Amino acid sequence: MAKQSYKDKNGTTRVGDALRWLVARGKVVAPEILDIAGKITGIESLNLLSDKIKSDGQLSETDKQMLLAELEFDVIEMQEVTKRWTSDNLTDSFLTKNIRPIVLAFLTLTLFIYIILDSSIGGFNIAPQWIDLLSSLLLLVYGGYFGARSAEKIVKTWKK
Repeated sequence: MAKQSYKDKNGTTRVGDALRWLVARGKVVAPEILDIAGKITGIESLNLLSDKIKSDGQLSETDKQMLLAELEFDVIEMQEVTKRWTSDNLTDSFLTKNIRPIVLAFLTLTLFIYIILDSSIGGFNIAPQWIDLLSSLLLLVYGGYFGARSAEKIVKTWKK
């Protein structure tokens, strides 16, 4: 089984969780830092957040060091995912290059089959745990595939 990323398991970044933890304990965090943390879409955003944390006058040195350490973990994780995707695209294997679109098509087809069977056969019933699993997988795959593709195009356009 593939190792899940922190964001896949928790839906957030480590630095975002650390910032929420500080705020929950009554610490003052600049709204600009919280705004950037809420919009993290890549390594560039993490670097911007790092600069803001380093220059913030409201956070203690201990809090800054903790946030920067968590941020470093997030940067490393994003770099490793990017390396894996780059490696997948450089291989000569059809399956390795196309696994994400194939999974997307398979899950979409499965969803349509469930919908058709559920609407056409009176006694057909899908157990709720399978629906929950399929929903979670579809959200993850659609979000990852289309979100990543959109982010790639935006970054490419922005760099030009």
